Amino acid sequence: MNKIVKTSLQIFTGIAAALTLTAGKAMAMTVQEGAEMARADGMPADLIGPNGVFTQITNTVLYVVGIISVIMLIYGGLRYVISGGDSKKVTDAKNTILYAIIGLIISILAFAIVNFVINAVTGENNSAANTDHLQQQQNTSEQK
Repeated sequence: MNKIVKTSLQIFTGIAAALTLTAGKAMAMTVQEGAEMARADGMPADLIGPNGVFTQITNTVLYVVGIISVIMLIYGGLRYVISGGDSKKVTDAKNTILYAIIGLIISILAFAIVNFVINAVTGENNSAANTDHLQQQQNTSEQK
């Protein structure tokens, strides 16, 4: 009896899963349609590109990392100046400066790498795309 119940339960579950998948495919919208539905007014329509969402997010994160690196560089310099000759404080300040410089270099390289990859994926040049974007804005403002 248990075997019959177990087998019928498995068959019922399989049929329900197949129906769910079939109905899901019938009702599913494309990725682009989903992105358009989720996009608010004023948000860029492109996910990748010089004005895309991905580019804006990565640039913002990299700018924040760069700002933090510069702040830490200044903080390490201040620690070095007020160390008073104490070898432990001087070493700590030098390490702070070193790590801040390494962080700044990494953020600059990450910015360059991200922009290179985005340009390679989209096949566009940022300066040309920005020029086109500015020309489109000028044309729009002239039409108004």
